[in-house]
Parts: sequence; structure tokens; C-alpha cells
Amino acid sequence: MPGVPQTLDADAVRSWCAGALAALGRERADIDAINVYPVADGDTGTNLYLTVESAARAVDAVPAGGDVAEVIRAMAHGALLGARGNSGTILSQLVRGMAAVLADGGDGDHLARALAAASDAAHAAVAHPVEGTVLTVARAAADACDGGGHLAEVATRAYEGARAALDATPGQLAALRDAGVVDAGGRGLVTVLGALVETLTGQAPSRPETPAHPPVPAPVTIPVAEGCAAGDGPAFEVIYLLDAGDSAVERLKARLDALGESLVVVGGDGLWNVHVHVDDAGAAVEAGVEAGRPHRIRITHFGTRPATATATAPSPVAPLPAAEPAGRAIVAVVPGEGLAGLCAEAGATTLLARPGEPPADDALAEAIRRAHAHEVVLLPNDTELREAAARAAVRARAEGIRVALIPTRAAVQGIAALAVHEPDRDFEEDVVAMTAAAGATRYAELAVAERQSFTSAGVCQAGDILGLIEGDVAVIGHDLTDTARTVLDRMLSAGGELVTLVVGADTPAALAAGLEQHVRTAYLAVDTVVYQAGEGAPPLLIGVE
Repeated sequence: MPGVPQTLDADAVRSWCAGALAALGRERADIDAINVYPVADGDTGTNLYLTVESAARAVDAVPAGGDVAEVIRAMAHGALLGARGNSGTILSQLVRGMAAVLADGGDGDHLARALAAASDAAHAAVAHPVEGTVLTVARAAADACDGGGHLAEVATRAYEGARAALDATPGQLAALRDAGVVDAGGRGLVTVLGALVETLTGQAPSRPETPAHPPVPAPVTIPVAEGCAAGDGPAFEVIYLLDAGDSAVERLKARLDALGESLVVVGGDGLWNVHVHVDDAGAAVEAGVEAGRPHRIRITHFGTRPATATATAPSPVAPLPAAEPAGRAIVAVVPGEGLAGLCAEAGATTLLARPGEPPADDALAEAIRRAHAHEVVLLPNDTELREAAARAAVRARAEGIRVALIPTRAAVQGIAALAVHEPDRDFEEDVVAMTAAAGATRYAELAVAERQSFTSAGVCQAGDILGLIEGDVAVIGHDLTDTARTVLDRMLSAGGELVTLVVGADTPAALAAGLEQHVRTAYLAVDTVVYQAGEGAPPLLIGVE
């Protein structure tokens, strides 16, 4: 057909990645709705969407004119960095497996070999593979195009093989059969392969049918994991990126497999994404520390999830207050009076976190009630508040309020999420957009050391200025301005378009002005915005989007 790619070149990979993101955006809710295995937590479509969104951002960052190897490797790297949940983590490894082959050629034979390599890589990444899942669908796609052929024909055969395997998954897993649905992760992979077919043929293949009565999905809480329900298995999901060598990772796999279940380790070349369900989250992180350098650590307590969804109607809930609630509200925890005013002006209900006095469960639950809305998005803006926020969300849901918890780890992430909030948008789409905005914001904080201590950047003394990036001490300095500039330069070395500076009440006024001037001089394409946090906030918070 005229106008369609004859090889899977750089432009075709860009088109495929963009098409996969758009397709998952359209089908995310349907995929969430059939997510019943291993637990009906209604998140697989969202996790896959966020994983591919990260891949698409990495592809977009490759300059025009980049060759296919550069583009497909960027897609794989972006998926690895942004992988969410079991299905998203496995999808990132599938893309990585394909990239290793497609970097050398983009004809039908290369695509067939790429799909086989992808399936092998994904199976190897999962400690205990289960049939009837995305792994089964990936294997069927590879088997269907064994022997190669014309590029578009290979892609079409792979899609049709995946579709057939997807339709067969209820016969392989009792949970799927009982619910009358196919595997959600496999459905997501079919969607991604369908986008590839459309890229190479110019025609979208027919979509898998959604069952007439899918299970009712629980309210979305992001990030969440796939694999264990509270009370049925390990208490925590632990995810982190890890800088480590191959031999250290093999030892890590053995240790984590003994600690828990649902172990998936993907990546290579020194950078890995580790996903496991355990009862002892600290031990899982310590195992990563022994293996290398873990970062972007995310820990989710399964007890904070919504109740498991089933194919029956949800249980009745407590009646809403007599006064008519608003449609949707945002509840944000903030560290200073100035930020409280800023967020309130943007329409959020705020809760002040005073130094050494983080809000308790009751205060968070009361803030959700005070928002007086049918739907509430909760922004804790502090890693230490995630479990308390999750418990408050569970209590509010029991009162009939639909609550989505976005686990923002710093106030600058909350500001980024609030900036893209659209109250008229579909609730889950709004949550996904806000989550993506928060996740795309790297954060740092300046603090003053209270005592001598050992840190990841060395030994600090009382009174030293500490520059923490993503929660880890990265810089130890003696001057507030110099330390702030060093932290900012490190963050911008990885790229950025917008710097947010949140200044504490006791911070010298010249600090923000000096940093703004530094950004204007050294980073011409980067904008800067400054907010006054007021009393109670750290000396400086930095966000880079």
C-alpha cells in the first residue's frame, strides 16, 4: 500500500510507539475493567499506558534524523525507566528484547526474530512464569511468525497469533474462566501489536471484544501492583531501579525469590528494574543495596488497596451528606502557609504539614470529607505520608467517596499534578494525567544537618547544607547558594523544560533570584517559576519537569 513503511525504520518505530500510546489510551479503561488475575484491582491498562508513555517520551527526545537503532533503544530504555506493575515491567522487557534485533535491521525476518527474542527475554525475567498470561500471548505472537516473510505479513501473523492465544487464556486460568474475561496483560500486548500492524499496513485490525458484563473495577489508586491481594499473600510491593552488574543481579534474584513472590527483574547493561511482592519491604531494599545502587524506590502496602472487585454489583455504601457535594475535588498536603494559599487558589482543599507533625490518618480522612465531593484526588506530597494517606482513602471509600491516591513524594510533584487537573475530564483520565505530570517531575530539597551523620554522599557535620535528590543525599556543602546551584545543575544534566523553586520563609531572598539568573544563563531553553512556601517549609524545594 502506498505510504506505508516497507521496513521498520526510525520513522516507523516512532509511529508505532505513538500509535501504541494512543491505542492504550483508548482501551485503558476496557483493559482495567477485565483485570481479574491475579487480583481484580483494575490497574493493568493504566500501568501499560504509563509504561508506554514513558517509552514515547524517550523516543520524542531522540533528535530528528536519529537512526532506527537509536530510536528503538530509546523506546526500550524509556519503557524500562517508566515500567509500572507486572504487566508494564514485562512489556518493557519485550520491547528491550525486540530492540536488540531490530537495531540491526527492519525487514520481516528481523521482526520475526525480534518477537522470538522478546518472548525469550520476558520469560527469563519472570521467576515463575504462569501460562494464560501476557507471557503466553507473547510466545504465541512469536510462534505465529516463525520463518519470517514480508514485513507487514509477519506483523499481521504475529497479531493474529496473539489474538488467538488471548482468546484461549480463560481455558488456562480459572480466575479468567470464572469471570468470563481474557487476560488483561495479554489484551494490552495485543493492543500494542495492533498498533504495529496499523503502522505497517495503514489499517487498524479489529479490536478484541470486551465482555458484556466485565467485573466492576475498584477505584484507581496509583501506583498499584498486580499479583497479590491483601490477606492472600505478601503485604508489600517493592519496585526500584538498580545500578548493578549481571552477577550481582543473579544473586539478588535468588535472594528476592526466597523473600517473596511475583519476582520480575528486567533490563541489562548495568541498569535494571526490580519488582517483587514481599512481607519485609526493608529486606527487599537492603538486598538491592547489597547488589548495587537502588533508586526510584517505590513501596506499596497491599492492605491500602481498594476491596477486590468482582463480577457482581458493588456493596451498598454509606449515604452521602445531605448537602449536594461537588463533582470532584483535590486534597493536597502542603509544608507551608504560602503553598497552602497557592493550592487553595487553584481550587484544592489543603492540609498543613508542620515540621515534625505530619498529619495523622484522622486528619487526612477529615480533609477528604471537608472537600465535600463525590470524587477526590489525594496528593500527600511526602513519601512518609503514603501509608497514612492510603488508610484515609480506604476510610473515605467506605463512606461512599471515590478516592484516587496519587503518591506524590514532594510538594513540587503535587504542584505539577495540580497544574494539569481538569475537573471536567473523565475521573480516571484526570488521575492518569495528574499521575504522569507528577511522575515526570524530579524533585530535590535543601536541608540543614542537625548532627554528624553518615550519608550516601559521605559524612556530614552539624550545620552542613544537604542537597537531597529524589530523597537521597547527593551533595554536602557549606553554603546554601552554592549547594543549591550544584543540586540544580545535577538535575538539569538529565534534561528539563521547567524548573520550580519553592522557597522557605527564612531563606535569603537573593537565593531564588540567583538561581533564576543561573538557569537563564546556563540553560537557555529552560523556564523557571518561583513560589513562596511560607513558614514551616524547608529552605528550598526544587522541581524539574
